[in-house]
Amino acid sequence: MDLQSLKELFIEQLEDALDAEKQLVKAIPDMVDAAKTPELRSAFEEHLTQTKGQVGRLEQVFSVIGEPAKEGSCDAMEGLIKEAKSMIKADGQAAVVDAGLVAAAQKVEHYEMATYGTVRTWANELGFPEAAALLQQTLNEESMANEKLTRIAESLVNVRAA
Repeated sequence: MDLQSLKELFIEQLEDALDAEKQLVKAIPDMVDAAKTPELRSAFEEHLTQTKGQVGRLEQVFSVIGEPAKEGSCDAMEGLIKEAKSMIKADGQAAVVDAGLVAAAQKVEHYEMATYGTVRTWANELGFPEAAALLQQTLNEESMANEKLTRIAESLVNVRAA
């Protein structure tokens, strides 16, 4: 990869984010099916809907900055999903498996928060305030999803697992 400008890096990271979100759209249904705690299942279903919207929002960001929306290859998300799949396939006490699913999902959320925080900052630096606002909206959703997972873990899943 030959990066000569912040804009090139910005576009590369947007392409990476688009691939990451599309990978999640395919992976989240398996997490929904694996979750035993109804609140956790519901949180995953809600986040699937949000993730589909985030794909559309990323495509809108590409349009705003005058670039074609194309996806890169997000190796990090591939690895995080691989970890989640090991929890999906795990045998054992339902609450313990759910705790593992929460951990896997929160790793994803933290990765996404880092990604969206970075590209939002670069959008501002590059003079794309509309793109920055769209990216901030996604960052807010990821942060709220993470907080919801924390509440579910602390009030239900971890208590049952302990």
